[in-house]
Amino acid sequence: MKKGFIIAIDGPAGAGKSTVSRLLAERLGYRYIDTGALYRAVGLFAWEQELDPDNGEQLATLCDTLDLRFESEPQGMRLFAGERDVTLAIRHPDMSQMASKVSAQPRVRQALLGLQRRLGETGEAVLEGRDIGTVVFPDADIKIYLEATPEERGRRRYAELQQQEETNVSLAATIQEMAERDQRDSERVHAPLRPADGAVRMDTTTLTLPEVVDRMVELVNAHASSEGRKEKPAL
Repeated sequence: MKKGFIIAIDGPAGAGKSTVSRLLAERLGYRYIDTGALYRAVGLFAWEQELDPDNGEQLATLCDTLDLRFESEPQGMRLFAGERDVTLAIRHPDMSQMASKVSAQPRVRQALLGLQRRLGETGEAVLEGRDIGTVVFPDADIKIYLEATPEERGRRRYAELQQQEETNVSLAATIQEMAERDQRDSERVHAPLRPADGAVRMDTTTLTLPEVVDRMVELVNAHASSEGRKEKPAL
């Protein structure tokens, strides 16, 4: 039986989905589910096994062999493939492009769809990705589409890379890579990146993280009031 709300947060890379989704989940006492991490994991294993990221059949077979699961630990949610903790490995810069490529394969998206739905179907969950509100949970209680200018998203990604000591990447190259990924994600035939019907669009270009989270909390409270819920999430 579903408890609380299912909150779907979509948007392009660099819009702030991961950080604000995690912070929102903490504010609400909900589970945070990073669905993009699942595609990064598929990309990681495809890369390690030297598979063609455009070969849907190979990737579907790979998905069948991966036992992916999230585990909550004091330092946050960690992703495991079998007994292997891949939380850090999937954050390598190369995995961003691999994730974008494998996620364009319909058979990969179909293979991960059931897992994503099982993770969030019981409610009290904040799920973030690129097709949560359009495909995974089109009937989510609250749907939000985060966006920001390509330049701002490129700057954010570049800052992350600098923190990871990836100093061989320029800001211009990062922005260009972001634009290429936008095009690939929005033009793919299966589950293209787009705002879901009924989603609240939120431009984060000039907003701080606390401001974005505060606006999301307001949406949750407004929805709780409209539903006539006596109890609201603990904020």
